[in-house]
Amino acid sequence: MNEDITFIIDSAKEAMDNAIKHLEKQLVNIRAGKASPSMLGSVMVDYYGSQTPLSQVANVNTPDGRTITVQPWEKNMLQEIERGIMYANLGFNPMNNGETIIINVPALTEERRRELAKQAKAEAEHAKVGVRNARKDANNDIKKTEDASEDLQKKAEQDIQNLTDASVKKIDEIVGIKEKEIMTV
Repeated sequence: MNEDITFIIDSAKEAMDNAIKHLEKQLVNIRAGKASPSMLGSVMVDYYGSQTPLSQVANVNTPDGRTITVQPWEKNMLQEIERGIMYANLGFNPMNNGETIIINVPALTEERRRELAKQAKAEAEHAKVGVRNARKDANNDIKKTEDASEDLQKKAEQDIQNLTDASVKKIDEIVGIKEKEIMTV
């Protein structure tokens, strides 16, 4: 196979894999009812003037399925951590006891579960758009390769379509698992 076309196919595969990885990261932030330190993964804290991930200024634990505790390494960071959690808009109400921040993770209502499932589907749709854009870019690049025969171009386009189908199927599987997790009481 032509080196240019092989490169185009590899690039498209990488772009599709990246869309799937991004989806997986986004789905971690959608909580499924059980407390997890990863729920605070997107929280940024003002640490002496620079935005720093919460995990770099505090220890985050889950003593039980409904509680998250945040133990800052420096006591003077309590207010900043609290502010960061509120600013992240995760729907949590942090309580500061002077030494740690305690977050009670409320049980999800049926309506909230449906909203989260919709959010997961929306993230999946974004990932599919990323996959389709990778396919479109690859197909355009294949058409521009001048030293490849028409048969070779058609074969490459078919390979790209197969990659696209496989990626979309994987996205559907990932979001199906997440939806089931969200809807399970």
